[in-house]
Amino acid sequence: MTQQARSDRDRDPSGRARNARPRDYLGRPLPRSTTSEPPAPDDPALPAAEALAVAQDLLDAGRPFHAHEVLEAVWKAAPPAERDLWQGLAQIAVGLTHALRGNGRGAAALLRRGADRLDGYARPGPHDIDIDGIQQTCRALADRIEMSGLEGVDPSGLRIRLRAGRSSRAS
Repeated sequence: MTQQARSDRDRDPSGRARNARPRDYLGRPLPRSTTSEPPAPDDPALPAAEALAVAQDLLDAGRPFHAHEVLEAVWKAAPPAERDLWQGLAQIAVGLTHALRGNGRGAAALLRRGADRLDGYARPGPHDIDIDGIQQTCRALADRIEMSGLEGVDPSGLRIRLRAGRSSRAS
């Protein structure tokens, strides 16, 4: 990439790259004139409980890329003791994104990597995160994808519940 191309990137006043360009539900860039898809959150500063609710709503809506953006923002701001937790959740959302994009190999790898990052957290996890349920779901889905690929995987089956026994705010 040329220096000119880098300077043309969308940046905030501090120089950080920003997602000013609209994206589809899987995070793929759309033409700048497109307004049909809601924008991806860009490092939203949300408290953990609110971030989990927003991420769950996005996952339930089939928008794991956007859920990843929310979870990644919390990971970047989390106290050191919780960083692996939030990074794992963000990786899981990216794994679901890869599955929906048709990349089975990447999906399985990220689902496993994300689930593994949750090892070592108490049950229930911080913020009532369903560590066991998430790990079981992700590992089973990764096994299924590795054995059979994405053939026959129903996109509605690519959803996870972040908190046990809780519905999303939209429900």
